[in-house]
Amino acid sequence: MKKKTVLAILLVVLTYLVVGAKLFQLLEQPFERSQQVSIAQARARFLDDYPNVDSDRLRQLMEETVIAVHTGVDPFGETENISTNWDLGSSFFFAGTVITTIGFGNIAPKTEGGKIFCIVYALVGIPMFGFLLAGVGDQLGSALGQLIGKVEEIFLRWKVNPTVIRVLSTLLFVLIGCLTFVFCPVLVFRWIEDWPLLDSAYFVVITLTTIGFGDYVADGRAHCSGSKLDG
Repeated sequence: MKKKTVLAILLVVLTYLVVGAKLFQLLEQPFERSQQVSIAQARARFLDDYPNVDSDRLRQLMEETVIAVHTGVDPFGETENISTNWDLGSSFFFAGTVITTIGFGNIAPKTEGGKIFCIVYALVGIPMFGFLLAGVGDQLGSALGQLIGKVEEIFLRWKVNPTVIRVLSTLLFVLIGCLTFVFCPVLVFRWIEDWPLLDSAYFVVITLTTIGFGDYVADGRAHCSGSKLDG
């Protein structure tokens, strides 16, 4: 690739990043500020309702709650019935997000031993999963190619123009791919997780592209529902 071409692509990418950053700022910053105002008002109301509570102790409690949430601990959990993010099922799910490079971030190792093992596990597991994905993709491509080949034979019998056949084959390939990897999963998560259609589509695309923000995870709840505090 020529140097001028690389520079042109770099300019396009930088422009795309700047435009995207500005749009995300316009879309998300007002909501963030409203949430900041809401939590400040809720804290002020609490101190007004309970004047005997020390504001510094309340701040300390809020800070500890934030730390607990960031470490994946439910701050509303009772010591008599403690749940864990690291049971076998959740740990298996986490291992899957590591080797697929999705990395939702809803849970992550906090100990030194866990972090060291995660490094080694990722370096070995990611290439291994890449080989598996290549094999599965090859098999799916062959099966889909045979299916489309049969459809093309039908069109040829009908004496359809070869150019039209190629266009229809491409559209069919894209349609089957979208149905398999986007539309059907969206409906499944819409039904299983009881998410709105937009949230389900958002989760599927973010997962399929391995972005994995972690605000929505298929475990029966949204980790960042975005609901406002009352008031």
